[in-house]
Amino acid sequence: MVSDTVGDCFTRIRNGAKARQELVTMPYSKLNERILRLLKQEGFLSEVSVTESAPKKKDLVVRIKYETPQKAVLEHIRRVSKPGHRVYGKIPGTKGIRDGLGFRIISTSKGILSDRQAIEQKVGGEIIGEVW
Repeated sequence: MVSDTVGDCFTRIRNGAKARQELVTMPYSKLNERILRLLKQEGFLSEVSVTESAPKKKDLVVRIKYETPQKAVLEHIRRVSKPGHRVYGKIPGTKGIRDGLGFRIISTSKGILSDRQAIEQKVGGEIIGEVW
């Protein structure tokens, strides 16, 4: 049993990209699905789908996007707010991650947003992770 499903999700994606796997499978959760769909929307993943492997058991299947056969688009994904140490932020500043090449994943009252979307909607929240 995994206590930090988001951290597990990030680790599976990171390891899959380093091993140059095309598909990565992980247990389903609504939070993970929303985070993965945000990563797809931002252009770091090719495809995100939900499959039923058994009755009442769902999995998330992620297709990792590659620039070349050797290099994944997603270079780095890091968990910021952890179960033992939550990190919250106000409306993000204008300075982005890696000079705009990456983004922060923020859990707000309006859902899971990138830092750019949080600036537009003028909301803050829990900083879940950083991606570039």
